[in-house]
Amino acid sequence: MKFGYFDDKNREYVIVTPRTPYPWINYLGTEDFFSIISHMAGGYCFYKDARLRRITRFRYNNVPTDAGGRYFYIREEDGDFWSPTWMPVRRDLSFFEARHGLGYTKIAGDINGLRATITFFVPRHFTGEVHHLVLQNRTERPRRIKLFSFIEFCLWNALDDMTNFQRNYSTGEVEIEGSVIYHKTEYRERRNHYAFYSVNHSIDGFDTDRESFMGLYNGFEAPQAVVEGNPRNSVASGWAPIASHYLELEIPPLGEKELIFILGYVENPEEEKWERPGVINKKRAKEMIERFKTGEDVERALKELKEYWDELLGRIQVETHDEKLNRMVNIWNQYQCMVTFNIARTSSYFESGISRGIGFRDSNQDILGFVHMIPEKARQRILDLASIQFEDGSTYHQFQPLTKKGNNEIGGGFNDDPLWLILSTSAYIKETGDWSILNEEVPFDNDPDKKATLFEHLKRSFYFTVNNLGPHGLPLIGRADWNDCLNLNCFSKNPDESFQTTVNALDGRVAESVFIAGLFVLAGKEFVEICRRLGLEDEAKEAEKHVKKMIETTLEYGWDGEWFLRAYDAFGRKVGSKECEEGKIFIEPQGMCVMAGIGVENGYAKKALDSVKEHLDTHYGLVLQQPAYSRYYIELGEISSYPPGYKENAGIFCHNNPWVAIAESVIGRGDRAFEIYRKITPAYLEDISEIHRTEPYVYAQMVAGKDAPRHGEAKNSWLTGTAAWSFVAITQYILGVRPTYDGLMVDPCIPEDWDGFKITRRFRGATYEITVKNPHHVSKGVKEIIVDGKKIEGQVLPVFNDGKVHRVEVLMG
Repeated sequence: MKFGYFDDKNREYVIVTPRTPYPWINYLGTEDFFSIISHMAGGYCFYKDARLRRITRFRYNNVPTDAGGRYFYIREEDGDFWSPTWMPVRRDLSFFEARHGLGYTKIAGDINGLRATITFFVPRHFTGEVHHLVLQNRTERPRRIKLFSFIEFCLWNALDDMTNFQRNYSTGEVEIEGSVIYHKTEYRERRNHYAFYSVNHSIDGFDTDRESFMGLYNGFEAPQAVVEGNPRNSVASGWAPIASHYLELEIPPLGEKELIFILGYVENPEEEKWERPGVINKKRAKEMIERFKTGEDVERALKELKEYWDELLGRIQVETHDEKLNRMVNIWNQYQCMVTFNIARTSSYFESGISRGIGFRDSNQDILGFVHMIPEKARQRILDLASIQFEDGSTYHQFQPLTKKGNNEIGGGFNDDPLWLILSTSAYIKETGDWSILNEEVPFDNDPDKKATLFEHLKRSFYFTVNNLGPHGLPLIGRADWNDCLNLNCFSKNPDESFQTTVNALDGRVAESVFIAGLFVLAGKEFVEICRRLGLEDEAKEAEKHVKKMIETTLEYGWDGEWFLRAYDAFGRKVGSKECEEGKIFIEPQGMCVMAGIGVENGYAKKALDSVKEHLDTHYGLVLQQPAYSRYYIELGEISSYPPGYKENAGIFCHNNPWVAIAESVIGRGDRAFEIYRKITPAYLEDISEIHRTEPYVYAQMVAGKDAPRHGEAKNSWLTGTAAWSFVAITQYILGVRPTYDGLMVDPCIPEDWDGFKITRRFRGATYEITVKNPHHVSKGVKEIIVDGKKIEGQVLPVFNDGKVHRVEVLMG
């Protein structure tokens, strides 16, 4: 059953039934200010310059999950009432449509000829969200209605708001002025920011106290004020502040009424907090409200937002015979990469945004997917991440964007983390040609008295692995590697302690990771090349020795006969081996080791990938390991705590599927690479919406594996490293156009039946219009490249940096 369709002309996903498993309001994003909207999330967050502020939110742990949001209630003359968004009233609508576009969502609902259309978006350079409501009377008679808006304000600190009731149910404060409701809880104390909810129309009443509006025992589907048709004009004092406007409207026959609501956020300098004693300074709020007085103002802002996304997404555009592939590459995958960069893993239904911070390894990987769009922000993020590194090369596991410091609650000890900094930095340099980033002075642990160049940080990242090898010469795993749930040094029996931060085993100097070995070789090759290009030949040769040694060690101690081992545990026993009772083969080392080129020459790479297909493949993607763990293994940790088929216990953890797709392209199997890509790509899953259950335009973190009763069901959409890696896999390795230090490499690895494709790529100040032809139907191999009518040697397109368009013809064969 399909719940919607793609409108490719407008670049929107359209939902045509309200009873859909997809969140009904889309995530929004702009360059430096954006909001996250998800009715399932029970949350509403604003970010600005990496600073998190919560303006409104709706209970985190609510049942059902689809409760709390921005609601509009329409009450008819006969007392019947409904919501154009279907929720929360859940009245059957004669028409429903939800359009999720780039940075906006538009929802329309209709009953008996009265259609309400709401457009939600955050304008560019605007610290607020616009709700543009258009009421259309499609009948020949006048329609008199009572309109109630509704939002619930957060009591400012999210964790405190959901736990410290003895305090926060006595702190709520609001002001009402004209048609604007201001939320000023704790403003008179230590805060200099407030929220407001406005409408560009005179109001006939209001409510700002939740219980007064809702009634003591009512739910969102039937607030007492709406049921009775009268506001209470309540002024919140303590308790839970809300904002509800009440308007009595008459819409003439075949006429319409436009209303513009603004949910805004304001910061005032300390010296400008007050208009007069006890009254907040509303100057900035009024300036924001003034910007959106008419529908034309809204349309201008939407046009600017769309132009912004056109410019960003236009930097890579493809044209293939596959409409779904074009849609994902040209629009939704890039869009998700940007949203994931902006908010990382800090907020959504799945990550509440309470103290977790941005993962060090996560954010470094995210850079791979958006560096082509906003390289200047990638540069700053790299420097910010490097600043939470320690002098020995290790790093905090998480980064707090508000303070730009490491998260002390989690600390470090995840031994793959430092190596990702090398990969993100090399990706940035390849994209931009900006080698100056390596000369930037960056502190260690944010201590200004302990600084070194970024290059020195990369060097310490590299040698951290060299200096932390285990008994076999493989990298020590520490608390965990990429798989946070493989906790070989934890041995936890206490359900209240964290698997990731608890270390109980010996001295942690035995458990080793074959995955980190592969990552070390992949990142190490980049570090060697950077050294060479900086003229540091002795440094390069020394590093190269360690890389070669790791390759030898991995082949000797990390190979299990048909695939790469996963690890050695704290007792020196194999993990991910045919000798194991369960968890015999893992996906991560197969992808990473082959990506790094380990085993390509001696045939091990092909054997490993064949084993992946034999043991890990399913209709919906590659599972993380097999067989699934059927019981809790104390020596393995969290991975065995999940039921079989979910998350790291044999779930389809989508993040690592692209590694295997890339690995397949390394050995030249384009059909297999694209098959893996397709299986987890949402555009190809819209026909199984009732199984997949998440949005058919963004990647999910996890899909239930073949051992799970609900095989194919996805969870945790939007905020996942899958977005970046899938984009890298399809554009740089399958379509094969990837940046190098010297220019654009063209090296496709496509299905044999493809005739070819086109790709437009903006790169270092020029535009490359690349046409790839495959008349001999090969998967891999470039026979000839012609640039602007002239044949070139090799497969690397030169850097022009001339602002011009260059036409490239590529002949495979």
